[in-house]
Order: sequence, then C-alpha cells, then structure tokens
Amino acid sequence: MLASALAIPDVIMFTPKVFQDERGFFFESFNAKVFSEATGSQASFVQDNFSRSARGVLRGMHYQISRPQGKFVRVTSGEVFDVAVDIRRGSSTFGKWVGEHLSEANGKALWIPEGFAHGFLVLSETADVQYKVTDYWHPEHERCLRFDDPDVAIEWPAIRPMTPVSPILSEKDRQGATLGELEIL
Repeated sequence: MLASALAIPDVIMFTPKVFQDERGFFFESFNAKVFSEATGSQASFVQDNFSRSARGVLRGMHYQISRPQGKFVRVTSGEVFDVAVDIRRGSSTFGKWVGEHLSEANGKALWIPEGFAHGFLVLSETADVQYKVTDYWHPEHERCLRFDDPDVAIEWPAIRPMTPVSPILSEKDRQGATLGELEIL
C-alpha cells in the first residue's frame, strides 16, 4: 500500500498494491502500521459505514462539531469524486479543498482527518462507499457546508460528459451553510 499526501498534506491517498491473475485479484485495503506511519496518527476506528447511491447523488459536505470524525474512505463498487474541505480555524489551508476519484477499479482510499468537511459525488450508475470513522455519529453535532459555496469553489466534475453538475441532494444538504456561516471547532 502506497501513501501519498495531497495538496493539503494532512489528507492522504492510499493506493493498494494489486495482485491479479486469472482467478481475479487481491489487495490489502487497510494496514494499521502503514496508516500510522503515513498519517502520524494512532487513530482508533470505532464505526464502519456503508452507503449506496445512484448517479448524480451528492452526499456532503458533512462534519461534526465537538465530536469530529476522521474518515478512511474507499469505494467498493462504482466511482465517486471524493472531496475534503479544510475547516480548521487558523489552518494555513482553511477553506481550501482537495478532490480525488475513488473507484472500484483504482482501489484507492482517502484519509480525511478531523477538522475537514467531507462529501462525494457519484459518477457511475451506482456507487458503494465504505468508510471507517474515528468517532461515532452524533446527529446533534452534525453540520453541513454547502457543496456549491463560491468561497470554497469546489470544481465538481460533470455527472455525464458535457453535462453540468446538477446533483441530487438530501434536504439536510440543501440547507448547508457557507464557509463564512460555518459553526466550527
């Protein structure tokens, strides 16, 4: 498993070594030692989450106040564009974002530490997303950043070639706050 920092260095991409032959393939999807060495974190994952979404669904940009979650995200079926926005007050990258294509085909995983808003846009017909988190879900602490906040200016890919982003959102995600309105740690 190869770890590489993204443009915001605290967000780490993990790319597996895939062993493939006529029977299929095998790869290590998580290794605590590699994770710890790459992130400098002894994160303890307390919950695994799974979602299935249709093309055009945008989930996010979610985070928790008081009980922040670090997330280790991977796609087991389909493809998504996965995004992390730094919302750590005082950070040199506050309000900046990074995004990566995660898919069943590339097997990549993304570490998004505490202090980031997280979301993804489904690009395939459906996508199954699995992620480990460092704290439990606490709905009373959950908050949402607008996916289309002009101050953050996330460059979402087209859902279909030559089709602008017109995502399918939950009511909660439609109510997201702008960066200037965010309630943060």
